[in-house]
Amino acid sequence: MEQHTTQSTPTPHKKPFSKPKRFGNRRSFDRNRRPAHPGLFTDIMAAPTERKTAHIPDVAPGVIRVIPLGGVEEIGKNMTAIEIGEDIIVIDAGMHFSNEATPGIDYVIPNTRYLEERKGKIRALIITHGHLDHIGGVPIVLSRIGNPPVYSRNLTVLMCQKRQAEFPHLPPMNAIVVEKDQSVTLGNMKVRFWGVTHTIPDSMGIIIETPYGNIVTPGDFKLDQIDGVVSEREEEEYKQFDTANNLLLMTDSTNIENEGFSLAEIKVHQGIESILRREKNNRIFIAAFASHITRLIKIVQIAEDLGKKIVVEGRSMRANIDVIIQAGLLKPQKGTIIPVEDIEKYPPDRILVLITGAQGEEFGALNRAANKTNKKITLRKGDRIILSASVVPGNERQVQAMKDGLSRQGVKIISYRTPGEEYVHATGHGNKEDIKWLHRKVHPRFFIPIHGHHYHLELHKELAMELGMPEANIVVPDNGSIIEITHEGTKIVARKEKAPASPMIVDGFSVGDEQNVVIRDRQMLAEDGMFVVVAVLDSKTGLLRKSPDLISRGFVYLKENQELLRQTRVLVKRTIETTWKQVSHNDLDPLKNMVADTVSKYLLQKTAKRPLVIPVILVM
Repeated sequence: MEQHTTQSTPTPHKKPFSKPKRFGNRRSFDRNRRPAHPGLFTDIMAAPTERKTAHIPDVAPGVIRVIPLGGVEEIGKNMTAIEIGEDIIVIDAGMHFSNEATPGIDYVIPNTRYLEERKGKIRALIITHGHLDHIGGVPIVLSRIGNPPVYSRNLTVLMCQKRQAEFPHLPPMNAIVVEKDQSVTLGNMKVRFWGVTHTIPDSMGIIIETPYGNIVTPGDFKLDQIDGVVSEREEEEYKQFDTANNLLLMTDSTNIENEGFSLAEIKVHQGIESILRREKNNRIFIAAFASHITRLIKIVQIAEDLGKKIVVEGRSMRANIDVIIQAGLLKPQKGTIIPVEDIEKYPPDRILVLITGAQGEEFGALNRAANKTNKKITLRKGDRIILSASVVPGNERQVQAMKDGLSRQGVKIISYRTPGEEYVHATGHGNKEDIKWLHRKVHPRFFIPIHGHHYHLELHKELAMELGMPEANIVVPDNGSIIEITHEGTKIVARKEKAPASPMIVDGFSVGDEQNVVIRDRQMLAEDGMFVVVAVLDSKTGLLRKSPDLISRGFVYLKENQELLRQTRVLVKRTIETTWKQVSHNDLDPLKNMVADTVSKYLLQKTAKRPLVIPVILVM
């Protein structure tokens, strides 16, 4: 294969990599006090922050700095920065969706502040593969760090461009397609790639060459193996590490608890084909992750062999099918994929539906069908539903509710937990034996576990030590940890300083810190509701013109708590009259704060709840 070398535009102050010199509380929040500037959200198009993290020194000459900015206290939102001299390479820019800690927001991306302050040093964003936990934050991250070029393989670039198209107001992405055996020069760093096995084609690992050895990360990976026997193709991909000087390995910890090798994807393909041939007289619905591209391609091919028509239902499923057709990875025969509106034109044995919603998502196509609210899909007795996805932790209840709704309509459900059934799902991440194989193959000097909760990372550390790595050569990071390899590549340390790492929340067209007062207010409203006090004062005397109006939403039912309201009005009247003479009449904030604090404490004492208290004081 022809190889190309791409040179990024150098900066005029570029310094060569030199030998190193020898060298020896989250703030509490008062629920009822408001900051002077409550609008902490920053518009996406606004200039990135200019605040300098002065407590973090610049990387010293000859030192290699590694900063996981996401993906090491969670599963998802992956992003890591590699900094050497005057060059920074960013690996992945993922996202994860909202949860109970971030009610009402769209999704969460890694904190970019460290990179914003050093965007003149950023040579590239390299993407390992096209899953949202690696590309979901790309458009916003690029806009905040100077829009460096994006390097990845063809399918991943197409999926990044599809994602970028959802943000037409942001600068266009400068994407460069690379091959798995290609090398590129980025500033003073040389970077190489190799192909890895995952649930999406064009997944690649990254090798960054340094004077002390290679930094190696495969991204998300599993081995192409059957019963522990690795394929010749996989051995060929990894044989380059046998004799290489590998300084540092950073690798996935998602499945570190799972014994053995991960199930081969080919067994899932065989299992789904077996079910399709057996259930040949019924309509088949396959609910899968739209990101499991390799599986979707195989299902379409099997369906064509069986003479079935394919309906694609769900926005993300349609988008991904379009992308893999555009990439040339899927070439369905004319007429194989039909519109959902034509589903009733064919007999049941000819219909296969690829559908989203395997996690019971509220607006997922399958969940809407289970609730009989899907206007395009109507289930009927005899339909077969294959849930070709595992249940993501935290989604158990909504998946169960969806299955109940499906079963009430007389359909048969087949999942990876159905006893006696064929395999219908396999993880895309390596289990413990896959991970052991990788460690032995790469044989690195140092190790940083990534992609998992802290517990997963600690287990991965223990595994590395079992394989012979000294504990001093391993660093278990948090998001924002600044890890440095010093002393000519002989020592690895975590600095006491940390890069800003509180997640950035995307809420409509705004991006802000997760600790934003808006999110905390939403959490309080969800827990204890709100309580509004409206008081009208006489501008001359400071006395109430009438009894305060009290409004409760999600706190207490007013008609059944008249005594509580009476006492609250007395308390408000007394607080205002005693405080009025002590505050400036041009600034009512101290008076509002006093009313909010007093009422909040009283309500907590009487109800054991602490609603969001909002004082509204009008002077007339």
